[in-house]
Amino acid sequence: MSRESTPARAERARAILGALQRTYPDAHCELNYSNPLELLIATILSAQCTDKRVNLVTAELFRRYRSAREFAEAPLADLEQAVRSTGFYRNKAKNIQACCRKLVERHGGEVPRTMDELTALDGAGRKTANVVLGNAFGINVGVVVDTHVSRLSQRLRLTRETTPERIELDLMKLVPQPQWAQFSHWLIWHGRRRCMARTPECERCELKALCPQVGVKR
Repeated sequence: MSRESTPARAERARAILGALQRTYPDAHCELNYSNPLELLIATILSAQCTDKRVNLVTAELFRRYRSAREFAEAPLADLEQAVRSTGFYRNKAKNIQACCRKLVERHGGEVPRTMDELTALDGAGRKTANVVLGNAFGINVGVVVDTHVSRLSQRLRLTRETTPERIELDLMKLVPQPQWAQFSHWLIWHGRRRCMARTPECERCELKALCPQVGVKR
């Protein structure tokens, strides 16, 4: 398999960006939230869980707990029960409560706006921090790499890396910084609607002419 030159890959990446933007002009984060704290908690809950399920859970969760202090002071058993259906609920409830305690103690109950401060919170790795920074604050520090972004960036040969950290570095070189957050939304929407993991709709795909995987046996 020949390796694509860097300029050729960059040119194809620009074409992919344009096609995705035309196809999904309204792409956005599909987690429901009304403030940065809600987005932070929803993103923690989204690990190993669908956005649809998280949104069902947070509809009641955010009515019951409205501030970092309320989450921090809630009985842990009650919090576990509230998020039970998202899976791994004990660990998620523990992380949410510890995260909110740090928000109260270190940040006056507010969600910080830097990568280092966010990743110091329990349950918040780089992916979660990128989601919060890019969507709640409009700060493009990196590219969110979830399962869809990982799968599609490899299928489209925008990267040959396999770890989220290295995939992110490759994508940051190809995508203009102002589009980092939006690029993740475009790939996620495409991954959910067209380029699914097991049954991608290659013949109907809007990126068909740009995808090296079209025609390749799986």
